[in-house]
Amino acid sequence: MKSLKKKKMVNRILWYVAVTLISLTTVLPFVWTISTSLKSGGEILGGSMNIIPKHFTLENYKEVFATMPFLNYLKNSLILAVGGVLTNLFFGGLAGYAYGQLHFRGRKASFMIFLGSMMIPGIVTMIPTFMVLRSFPLMGGNNILGQGGLGLINSYWAILLPGAAGAFAIFFMKQFFEALPRELGESARMDGAGEFKIFWRVYLPLAKPALTTLGILTFQSGWNSFMWPMIVLNADSMKTVQVGLAAFQYNHSTNYGPLMAGTILATLPILILFIFAQRNYVQGMAESGIK
Repeated sequence: MKSLKKKKMVNRILWYVAVTLISLTTVLPFVWTISTSLKSGGEILGGSMNIIPKHFTLENYKEVFATMPFLNYLKNSLILAVGGVLTNLFFGGLAGYAYGQLHFRGRKASFMIFLGSMMIPGIVTMIPTFMVLRSFPLMGGNNILGQGGLGLINSYWAILLPGAAGAFAIFFMKQFFEALPRELGESARMDGAGEFKIFWRVYLPLAKPALTTLGILTFQSGWNSFMWPMIVLNADSMKTVQVGLAAFQYNHSTNYGPLMAGTILATLPILILFIFAQRNYVQGMAESGIK
C-alpha cells in the first residue's frame, strides 16, 4: 500500500515537472517579448536576456505608430482575416455538408483530391496563382484577355479568392457533419425543404462548436500570414501588419524594441479571440475528431 502511494506521488511530481518545463518553453518566449518591448535600446543590447527591465519605457510602442501607418496595417489584416473566416465557414461548411451528408457520383474521388491538395507545399502553387490573379480579365486595368494591368494584385481579392474554400476547412467540416444523424435531413426533405435550406436551417446551427474552432484557426492563419501578402500586396496602403513589421529589420541590423512592441500589438487580437471562444474551440476540436 505504501509503495503504491509512493509511486503515485512520484508520478504526480514527474507530471508537474513535465508541465512546468513545457510551460516554460512556450510561455517564456512570449514573456521575453513583452519584456524587450518595454526596454530602451541600450538595455536591449546590453542585457537582452533580463526578464525584468531596469527602466520601463513605452517609447518602443510610440515608435511603432510613428514609423509606419500601423493602424492601417491592422485594418488590412483585420479585413483579410475576417473575410477569410467568413468565406471558409460558408464554403467550407457547404462542401463539408455535401461530403458528410449527401451521396453523389465522384464523392470519394473528389474528396481524396482535396486531401491530396493538402500535401502540396504552398510555395509550389504561388507562381501559378500569382499569374492567374494578375491576368484576371477586366480587373485592375486588364482588358478582356487579361493584359495591360495588374488584375487582382494589390487588392483584397488577391488574398480572399485563393483561400475562400481551403481543403482543411472542407475536411474539418466534413468530419463534423458526418457524425450528425441523417434522419434530420430526411425529415426536412419529407416536409419539402431543399438541400440548401436543410443545410442552413437544420445542420449549420448544430455545427456551432466546429464553426467556432474553424473560425479561430482560419483567423489565426490569415492574421499571421506573411509570404503571400508580401507577394501580392505591393502597395504600402495595402500591407498587412505582419508585412509592416518587417520594416524594423534592416539590411544588417534589427530594431528589436519597436519590433517586439509591434509583435505584442499584433498578437493581442488572437489572444482576445481565443479567450472569448475558448470553450467552443475545445468542444469543436473534440467533436470533430481532430487531436
